[in-house]
Order: sequence, then structure tokens, then C-alpha cells
Amino acid sequence: MADQADKLRSLRLVTGGVSADGKTPPSHRGRRAGPAFDARGPIPDRPRVRSIALTSGKGGVGKTSIATNLAIAFAREGRRVLLVDGDLSLANVDLLLGVVPQKNLGDVIFGRASIEQVVLKTVDGVLLLPSASGVEELADLDDFRRERLLRELARLEDSVELILLDTGSGIGRQTIHFARAADDVVVVTTPEPTAFSDAYATLKVLSQGRLRGRPGIVVNMAATPEEGRETERRIRLVAERFLQLKPEYLGHIALDPSVGRAVRQQQPLLKAFPRSPAAAGIEALAARLLVDPPWPEPGEVDPEGFFLKVANFDG
Repeated sequence: MADQADKLRSLRLVTGGVSADGKTPPSHRGRRAGPAFDARGPIPDRPRVRSIALTSGKGGVGKTSIATNLAIAFAREGRRVLLVDGDLSLANVDLLLGVVPQKNLGDVIFGRASIEQVVLKTVDGVLLLPSASGVEELADLDDFRRERLLRELARLEDSVELILLDTGSGIGRQTIHFARAADDVVVVTTPEPTAFSDAYATLKVLSQGRLRGRPGIVVNMAATPEEGRETERRIRLVAERFLQLKPEYLGHIALDPSVGRAVRQQQPLLKAFPRSPAAAGIEALAARLLVDPPWPEPGEVDPEGFFLKVANFDG
């Protein structure tokens, strides 16, 4: 089934995104990651990879923009980052990065491509696994296809040290599995009552199973630092009272018109408006995540890896 976003991606909707002959210029294409990945599959005693899942209770809170720019911030610090578009049926990370994937995770799931044919290396140094948009079959994978995908993804882990997942919004099965299996789960919300109510609902569902790490909260689109802190406080107090869960406050990202302008230009915020208030907030979040545990110790190994943990996860 054709990806409904293909036309948008080919037109780019940005001046200069399409040449006179209608072809996308090379600067807008993702580059294949090359032969760094071992097609023979995961090797024993691989170095342990840190995993961070970004999720949200509702759409429209800016989660994908944060994930995309976080990946760039980590790459700029020398980290080998794999950014996974985990919203398998409504994907748009590639649009924010300004790349045009020829294949996506849907092709892997349905046996039309290998994982090595799908992964892209962007000009920002981030490895991207694009997904599809508007493909109904990907919205709720059966167990067989889901496990097949996860075992394909596991083959990429030998070449990265950080997996950053932009999960789907809400509390769907795939989203919750990704979030629970990650070392860190970051719940993105905004000061709107509907957003922080849904953030609490997400924490409630996550707390009903096993979590590998303490969840964190990022308040996006906060008019002031005080508004961000007050939003987090309201979520935390309810979570402490009813869930016996104390999420960690990871900071706020300012309400900033530069974010919308960057999205319309199909450029990451850190490149289009690197000195904007929102860019500063994302860089601060990246710095905090870089210094906080659990970064793997040198020589630390993991016989499974993140994606096989998800495949075997029963919590």
C-alpha cells in the first residue's frame, strides 16, 4: 500500500526542495548508513546500548520535534545515535529532518526490504529508521510481525550507543511496550489541562507494568519556567498520591514561534534557529540526559539488546 505522505515528501513544500525537473536535490536525501551494520545479526556480548523513549498522552504536544532535535544534540556531542520513528502508521520524523526515505519500516515488516536497506544516515550524523504514514496495517501489528520487526532492529545495535525512540502518542500496545523496555522514558506534555491529564493517564498505564527506569516529565510550550514547574507539580502530586510514583522533572521548553517556523521549513530547530529559546531548552534537556545515569560503563555488555528486550517483554 502506498504511503500517503509520499506526495508531500516528494514535493517537500519548501522553496528549493525540488529542482526544476521535479527531482529532490541530493542535499535533501538521506544517505545510506553503509556497511557498518552486520547483516549476520547480533553478536554475543555486544556493548550495552542506552535507550530513551519519548512518549506523550496526546498528539500535538511537540514530542516528535523534541525527539528529532534531541538526536541532533546528542550527535553533536559525539554520541552514535539511532533515531527510531516508533509511530509505525503515522510517521513524520523524516519530514522534520528534511530527508526523503526510499523505503521504511513497513517494507521491513512486509518483507520487501532488509533493515540495512531502510536505515539512513543524515547530514547531522544521526542514523534514522523511518516509518510509514497512513498505512493502516501498521497501526496494530500482530505478534508475529511485531517480533520479526524487533529482531530485524536488533541487528543495528552493534553500531550505536544510544537508541532514541519517538513513540506513537497515547497508550497503544506498541507504545507502552517500547516505553516500558527503555532505560529511560520521557513523557512530554504541555501546560494545557487536556495534555497534562493525558500525561498522568500515560504514567498510570506505565506504572501498571514493569518499568526499567524512573519516568521523567518534560513540559513543552511553557510560557515561563514557573508555568513549566507548576504543570509538572500538578502531575507529580497526583501520581504520588494515586500511583505511588514520583516522576522526575527534566525541565521545560519555551513556547517559541521558531518551532513552528522550523517545522514549516522542514528543518530541525537546532539548525534553522539555533539561538532560539526553544533550542536552548532542548540543548539543556540533552545535557541533563547526557550526565544522568544509566549510561553504560565502558566494557559493559548486554546479551539481548534493547529490541530483543521489547520482543521478550511481558510487563
